[in-house]
Amino acid sequence: MNTEKLIKELTFKATRSSGAGGQHVNKVSSKIVLFFDVLNSNTLIEDEKELLLKSLKTKLTKENVLILNCDESRSQHKNKEIAIARFLKVISEGLTIKRPRKATKPSRVSIKKRLEKKSKQALKKTNRKKPSMD
Repeated sequence: MNTEKLIKELTFKATRSSGAGGQHVNKVSSKIVLFFDVLNSNTLIEDEKELLLKSLKTKLTKENVLILNCDESRSQHKNKEIAIARFLKVISEGLTIKRPRKATKPSRVSIKKRLEKKSKQALKKTNRKKPSMD
């Protein structure tokens, strides 16, 4: 994965940020919206595109476009840097293949410890009750 070519494929849009900030927020477009079209990317190979479509399906639009917003800073340039760093992190996490978890049984000792702890806790609770007058 060539990060420089990926960054060249990004599309940015600057909009006005919401929230506190007074007159500055109303005048300056400091919020950055990052767009990345997964299917039309020339940098990614087909296998990587399929992997990204599968792993990022909750973050993609219907047109398979990844959209990231950043309005953490008052500076547009700083927000752009943060958005690019966040994008690269999302892409690298999306391209990693997770190993399937092996199902294992708990050991005898751990089962025994759990049951002993459970009975000890139950005894503690029963000792807190008021004694019955029977």
